[in-house]
Amino acid sequence: MAESVALDPVDLHILRLLQNDARKTYRELAAEVGVAPSTCLDRVTRLRRAGVILGHQLRLDPARLGRGLEALLLVQVRPHCRELIGPFVERIRALPESRALFHLTGPDDYLVHVAVAGTADLQRLVLDEFTSRREVARVETRLIFQQWECGPLLPPATGAPESRPETATP
Repeated sequence: MAESVALDPVDLHILRLLQNDARKTYRELAAEVGVAPSTCLDRVTRLRRAGVILGHQLRLDPARLGRGLEALLLVQVRPHCRELIGPFVERIRALPESRALFHLTGPDDYLVHVAVAGTADLQRLVLDEFTSRREVARVETRLIFQQWECGPLLPPATGAPESRPETATP
């Protein structure tokens, strides 16, 4: 497990702002945080080097791309061994329908978030790409009706319960 990085209030403010809008310029970011642009650039560079900032992502609307049905697939793999897991994970990650893949504890081994055109496409995906695999013992499907983004990810507060400021998402 990676070590946590010590962050001061300025670092936390920078991270909160960047998570809400990663397109901010260093000048805009510095003005909002109350530091010089060069200081802001140094801090963001340090946060990148420390592995706190992993990159920037472009978020797309699956429905506008013809993938309006999203689902969670709970997958049980048997036997649960490295020889089968590696190729299984590679194949699932390579599927254009796969949005995220999680390795779990408990009765299910994997949770796969997928986006498809409709129910027929979901059925084809489950039958052709999951249950047809010899290592897949069981698949349960859960449709996603609605999804919400949550607030920015910050380290846990020490001594006080964590609180999230209200944020509006498009």
